[in-house]
Amino acid sequence: MGIAALAAILWIYAGVSVFAAEAGEGEASPAEGQVELTEEEKLQQELDGVYAMPVRSNEREGWPQGPGTYGEAAIVMEVESGAILYAKNIDERHFPASITKLLTALVAFENGKLEDPVLFSHESLAFLEPGDAYIGMKEGNQITLEQALYATLLASANEGAYAVAENVGKNAGHDYEWFLEQMNARCRELGGENSNFTNPHGLHDENHYTCARDMALIGRELFRHPEFFNIVQTLNYTIPASDTTEEHIFQQKHKMLKEGNAYYYEYAVGGKTGYTDQALSTLVTMADNRDMQLVCVVLKTHGANVYPDTRNLLEYGFANFSKVLPAANEKSEDVAEILDEQNIVAPVGVEFKDLDLEIVPDEETGDEGLLEYSYKGIPVGTVRAVLSQTYLEKQLEAKEKAQKESEDGDKKSGKKKTDASENRQILKKCILGAAGVLLVVLAGAVVKLFLDSKRREKKKKKK
Repeated sequence: MGIAALAAILWIYAGVSVFAAEAGEGEASPAEGQVELTEEEKLQQELDGVYAMPVRSNEREGWPQGPGTYGEAAIVMEVESGAILYAKNIDERHFPASITKLLTALVAFENGKLEDPVLFSHESLAFLEPGDAYIGMKEGNQITLEQALYATLLASANEGAYAVAENVGKNAGHDYEWFLEQMNARCRELGGENSNFTNPHGLHDENHYTCARDMALIGRELFRHPEFFNIVQTLNYTIPASDTTEEHIFQQKHKMLKEGNAYYYEYAVGGKTGYTDQALSTLVTMADNRDMQLVCVVLKTHGANVYPDTRNLLEYGFANFSKVLPAANEKSEDVAEILDEQNIVAPVGVEFKDLDLEIVPDEETGDEGLLEYSYKGIPVGTVRAVLSQTYLEKQLEAKEKAQKESEDGDKKSGKKKTDASENRQILKKCILGAAGVLLVVLAGAVVKLFLDSKRREKKKKKK
């Protein structure tokens, strides 16, 4: 049993003990006739509970049923289409541990050059604690970015990851904090919404988390970088001694990439391991069977199950799904030409005609758009296309109709406003007329009173 697996089991044992201690003193002993579980049975009960967690993709209508896992979250994503073939708690936040270094590598590839110098500062070493993975670099040592990435991805060297972040940041005219900002920004650009990376190495931090979906998106993007696969497919690597560093030798840690290992998987082409006491075992694995490329992520795996779970998930993906080329199958009169020679993916046995199509016009180009394919509501891929004149005319007619209806509505609304205004004017005239009549009546009454008063005065004088 490996050290990581043993540590995971001990961690679970410890969790059980803590739970028992927190239950309180004086708790009733098992009822008469009830057998108290052994530690091994409690561990198995814990594992069974994790395995029984719902697999959301198994709830999809007509979708191939996938296996359970001893990881609390897992995903299988097809690389070309981005389709999610398997989903178990894929948006639930977990600690990533050292699979963080995949994003570190991606940002380094995109912002640095492999021949760039990487100098090990005091800060790149000072954070290390006993038990942390490292290769023994010293302050003042200098190697290339390529060598530092070998150390980061193969040996999971934490000082290597820090030095990569610090030096790529500085070489780009910024600093270490800028690199961390790029990590988070790049994850969001790829569609990640449930991650926050506070360091480039993955050592535990309560605010450093990710989810299975986000890590799959990062793994998918790394397929654009052949230099990544050159590194992770290396089994043994040596940083030679030089004027600026001592010799360092280290090996690949991902067992599915090591031929002869019990966990070796012939289709595995890359990936990264991870483990901390809080994260438990995490693993990202890229696989290619020469027909389909998959990314598999498992998070918070209990016990020594991270490799068997990953193999089962990859086998599920390869066995139950196949690629379909829309350019060779799309017959819709709404589509003039498909621009992407790109595949989508569907369950084995599902025909192209069984897929639903939704067209999303591109407002900028005018005559192009995205063809979004789905199966029973599940997205299975998109391609760009030139839209037919028939479709564009229908869209124009629909737009003009909607605009006319809007204008008619405005006119009706305007007429209502005009009628209301006229009514107010009429009411105003009525009020003014009534006021005028009232004034005339009052004036007449005043005149009458005045004349009556004069007549009375004349009568008195005659007397």
